[in-house]
Amino acid sequence: MSGRRIERINSLLKEVISDVIHKQVKNPHLPALITVTNVDITRDLRHAKVFVSVIGDDKEKALAIDALQSASGFIGVNASKQVEMRYFPDLKFILDDTIEHQMRIDTIVTDIQAERETRENE
Repeated sequence: MSGRRIERINSLLKEVISDVIHKQVKNPHLPALITVTNVDITRDLRHAKVFVSVIGDDKEKALAIDALQSASGFIGVNASKQVEMRYFPDLKFILDDTIEHQMRIDTIVTDIQAERETRENE
């Protein structure tokens, strides 16, 4: 299967799964600020990793991932109504913490720049 087709399917699934999570999943353990950042489907279209970003502490993130994983069947059934595929993939939800890593890197770079300016002014 071509890489371009896989990319299009990943993009479509990202939009549809995000829509289902925000509009149809009713779970008190899901925070309001949850974002589907990426979807990575296997070449045989049977399994998909769904990367999500969650705002909150570690406990809230763990609860959100558990809630999404327990609702994966519901999410898959409702998403499959919007996407025409022979088989809808099994969904595995994975916490995407790249935003937090980027924020830490930005903080470190800012600290280094401030330190450099302080040393230059001395």
